[in-house]
Amino acid sequence: MNTTTGKGKIMLVGLGPGSHDHLTARARAAIAEADTIIGYVTYIKLVADLLEGKEVIRKSMTEELDRAIESLARARQGKKVALISSGDAGVYGMAGPTFEVLFQAGWTPDSDIEVEIIPGASALNTCAALVGAPLTHDFCAISLSDLLTPWATIARRLDAVAYADFVVALYNPKSGRRTRQIVEAQRLFLRHRRPDTPVAIVKSAYRPKQRIEFTTLERMSECDIGMLTTVLIGNSNTFVRDGLMVTPRGYSNKYDVADGERATRSGEQAGRSLSTGLNGWLESLRISDETPAQLAAHYRLPLDYIIATLADLPHTEAEPVTEEGHA
Repeated sequence: MNTTTGKGKIMLVGLGPGSHDHLTARARAAIAEADTIIGYVTYIKLVADLLEGKEVIRKSMTEELDRAIESLARARQGKKVALISSGDAGVYGMAGPTFEVLFQAGWTPDSDIEVEIIPGASALNTCAALVGAPLTHDFCAISLSDLLTPWATIARRLDAVAYADFVVALYNPKSGRRTRQIVEAQRLFLRHRRPDTPVAIVKSAYRPKQRIEFTTLERMSECDIGMLTTVLIGNSNTFVRDGLMVTPRGYSNKYDVADGERATRSGEQAGRSLSTGLNGWLESLRISDETPAQLAAHYRLPLDYIIATLADLPHTEAEPVTEEGHA
C-alpha cells in the first residue's frame, strides 16, 4: 500500500471498455499510486489483478453517491483514492456525482483535497471502433435510464435528435426492470427515420462476451439488448457495407472521386464553405420568392428564426469563411 502524504487526493479514473489493452497509462498509474480503490463491483473485477495490497471498497449499482461520499471520507484521512468508472468518468460516470458531493461539503479547488480526472474511452468510442466509422459526422448520446431523469424529458430529447438527423448512441438501453424504454425510443425514431436505417448493437465491447449485431431501426427492439449494450443508430446517410457501418463526413457534397483522382464539384472551392453553407444559404433566402412560413417549412426550421434571419440579412454577400478543420 502506498504511504499517505497527509494531503488527500481523489482520482476519477476512467477504465475504458475494461480490457487492459485499452487502459491508459495514466489510469494504470493512478491505480498503482492509490491507497484505496472504490467502485461498482463489476468495475472492480475488471482491474482485480492490479489491486494487490490496496484497500478495496466495492459498492452496488445505484450507490454512486455512496461511492463519492466514501471517497471524500478517505481523502480527508490523507489517502489517495482511485474512484473508478468504466468508460470515461465524465460520461455517465462518477465525475458529476463526486463534484456534487464535494461542493455540498464545502470543497473548493484550493482546498486540501486534490481532484484529478483521468479520461478513458467511452462506450460510444469503443463500440464505434468495433463496427466501423458511424460517428464521423454529428452525433450525440442519450441514456434511456429513467432512474434519475423523467421519461418525458428523455422522450423529448429522443424525438429532437431523431428529427435533427443525429447519429445517436443509446446508453443504458434496457435492463431486467426497464424493458419498454427501447421500444418507446424506436417508436420515436420511426417518426422521423426510415425503417431500414442502420443500427449496430454492441454488447460487452472488448470484453470476453463481446457480441456485435447489425440490424435496422424497425427490427432494433427485437435484438438481444441489455445493460452492457450500446445501441448506435445511424443518420439518414449512414450505410453498412462489408460488415462496416459508415456515416459519410460529407466529402461527396464537394468532391468527385474517380480513378483515384479528386475533383472539386462545380460551384465548390477547396478550403471554402459549401455553396450551401451559411453565406450561400443566406443568399438563397435573400433572392427567394417564398414567404417566411414557406421557407420555415422548406428548411424545417423555426418560423421565428427565419423571420429574425431575414430581418438581419447582409446587404452584400460576405466573403466565404475558411472551412473548419477536421474534428
